[in-house]
Amino acid sequence: MRIIAVKTIKEFWEKNNHQDAEQSLRAWYHEAKQAKWRLPSDIKKQYKNASILRNNRVVFNINGNKYRLVVAIQYRFQIIFIRFIGAHADYDKIKVEEI
Repeated sequence: MRIIAVKTIKEFWEKNNHQDAEQSLRAWYHEAKQAKWRLPSDIKKQYKNASILRNNRVVFNINGNKYRLVVAIQYRFQIIFIRFIGAHADYDKIKVEEI
C-alpha cells in the first residue's frame, strides 16, 4: 500500500508531544506499507480491533487504544490516506466518515 500524508503521523509524535505513540505508529506504518489489502476483510484479518466504517474509512487503535488513527483507503489503487490521528477526546469531536 502507498501511504499518503505520512508526515501527519510523524508530526503527531514529534510536535504534539505524543512520543508514546511513536513506536505503535511506526509499526502500523511498516505493516500497512507491506500490506496488499483488497477488501476491508483483509484488514480485519490483520487488525481484529480495526473498525471498518462507511466511505472507505478505517479506524485503527494505536498505543493500546490510547489514540485513534483514521484512514481513507482506495483499495483498487492500493492507497491509504491519513485523515486523522488523535486521542479519544479529539476523535469524539470529528465526523469520521466525512474527514
